[in-house]
Amino acid sequence: HAPADLLAPSLCKQLNENQVCTLCEKAKEILSKESNVQEVRCPITVCRDVHSQFYDLMKFFRIGGKSETICSWATM
Repeated sequence: HAPADLLAPSLCKQLNENQVCTLCEKAKEILSKESNVQEVRCPITVCRDVHSQFYDLMKFFRIGGKSETICSWATM
């Protein structure tokens, strides 16, 4: 965790659009080197972990569509 004085509001500054873009590009560069990051084709739907909640999983399929392209076990 960061020391409390680093989190002080007086040290926080709003970033401009160029700085945000630079930050995002740097994050992309770093994360793309991670072995557990997978490149995916757009568009995608990101959903939370369902923690074995069957009805939550079924809601995701109802909203996002049930397709073999979602995942290999979706048609089981």
